[in-house]
Amino acid sequence: MTSNAEQPQPPIKTNPLTPEEARVILHKGTEQAFSGKYYKFGDKGVYTCKHCDAILFRSSDKFDSECGWPSFDNDIPGAVKKTPDADGRRTEIVCNRCGGHLGHVFHGERFTAKNTRYCVNSISLNFVPSSKMKVEKAYFAAGCFWGVEYYLERAKGVVATTVGYMGGMTKNPTYRQVSAGGTGHIETVEVVYDPLQTDFESLARLFFEIHDPTQTDRQGPDIGEQYRGAIFYLNDGQKNTAEKLIRLLRNKGLNVVTKLEAAPTFWKAEDYHQQYYDNNGKQPYCHAYTKRF
Repeated sequence: MTSNAEQPQPPIKTNPLTPEEARVILHKGTEQAFSGKYYKFGDKGVYTCKHCDAILFRSSDKFDSECGWPSFDNDIPGAVKKTPDADGRRTEIVCNRCGGHLGHVFHGERFTAKNTRYCVNSISLNFVPSSKMKVEKAYFAAGCFWGVEYYLERAKGVVATTVGYMGGMTKNPTYRQVSAGGTGHIETVEVVYDPLQTDFESLARLFFEIHDPTQTDRQGPDIGEQYRGAIFYLNDGQKNTAEKLIRLLRNKGLNVVTKLEAAPTFWKAEDYHQQYYDNNGKQPYCHAYTKRF
């Protein structure tokens, strides 16, 4: 659910297109194989929809399939819509925000471990270097950061997640120090998201639905100050939104103990903690989705 679910949505702002771009993006054409500017392109950043600027793919998910068009084995959650193609044989992919044609998606080819190939026309894309991405951030803590990250990285419009530590006094804390207690730090997830596709309220609502916000200094079997629930807000808008959601939950009878704190320094955790469940083929054991709103 988005923060504006009950409000009329403004029309999507789109960019002007050349006749050739319109032929592909609006009229579902295909550019000539091996001719696109991003086919052999390898810079770090994100690929956006040329028509509406929504972030669609990460450079880290790009690979060379030698098919003649840019190939990706994953998309930004919720950014790409898949529909049966008019030819009855393939699956078309379009920008979920504006409907612009991107290309097709194929499964079972075994190019990568994800066994998926998004075959995209370069002309449907723009590239934005990592340093110039128009994204926003949010910071959530709710027990073990493995499980919190697992759910948040799958939320619509999320570009990247990183687990780390916030709220304490120790600089560059290690997992061993935080786990032992006494540093004041909390296991926290940094969420980078595309504001054209989602907003802070949508992510905060999900945050409150993937953990028990009534538990103090713990989450499930994990007990200690490092597992307390908190939202580290970056501005008054995030703070006011979080306060509104807490009021809604308390009005529903939940004794919410989640703390709201101005965001201090975020310290990235060790590499082996990043995307832990995805990298180890496991499922969260202390977090689960429960509808609360």
